[in-house]
Amino acid sequence: MPALSLPELDLWFERLGEGRPILLCNGSGATIATTGPLVQLLAQHGEVLVHDQRGLGRTGVPPTQATMADYAADAVALLDHVGWDTAAVFGISFGGMVAQELAVTVPHRIERLALLCTSPGGAGGSSYPLHELAAMAPDERARVSLHNLDTRFDARWLAEHPSDRALVELMEARRGQPVDAERARGEAMQLEARRHHDVWDRLHRITCPTLFQCGRHDGLAPPANSEAIHSRIVGSELRAYEGGHLFLYQDPAAAPDVTAFLVAG
Repeated sequence: MPALSLPELDLWFERLGEGRPILLCNGSGATIATTGPLVQLLAQHGEVLVHDQRGLGRTGVPPTQATMADYAADAVALLDHVGWDTAAVFGISFGGMVAQELAVTVPHRIERLALLCTSPGGAGGSSYPLHELAAMAPDERARVSLHNLDTRFDARWLAEHPSDRALVELMEARRGQPVDAERARGEAMQLEARRHHDVWDRLHRITCPTLFQCGRHDGLAPPANSEAIHSRIVGSELRAYEGGHLFLYQDPAAAPDVTAFLVAG
């Protein structure tokens, strides 16, 4: 895995597949290692460029608090490093926030933009404040986290829907992995930057073909937030799916829709 040396840190990245350039921006706490299936899915349809965002995975933790502009600047530096003047961008959850910041900052670098289960911030609505989970009692944190994934999820639902139960168990296993103090600092830094995300008044700068995908039962990034962003971007398309924050794995129509969109045109 190669690294890009930036003034504050080394940014670790990977390239897979062939065809249209696709920049993948991952969600909160996600790394190249934890999103292998998603990377492989996109790599079947183009050349995927994916990185461990600052503070996560094998990328270094900066000495000072990062902003959303910093995360977007990392993506621009990576595009420059690999020689991509433009790319299609796939942003999911927190990565969708980074992708929005990227698209309003350097709109000429974005060919097509896919935003999944994300929020614009500001008057357009924010995603659930994940930074508040740490102060909750374990039982309350587990209940809220489950509701965030899918507002239908409870013990009875999961007992009757084994595929959803498997998704929940996978997420719980990922959250249960030990994290050293430096990684914990990087994750907290990401949540703090996420807390201040707001592109609402700049969304008009996005003019490329844009697809929004959301889950009808998402408790983390409610569908209304995708509807709000959609209303600000002329010519954009919004599609809702049967699922929650993990609709990409719950509704079989979601993945084919987004991959077809990314390579179209």
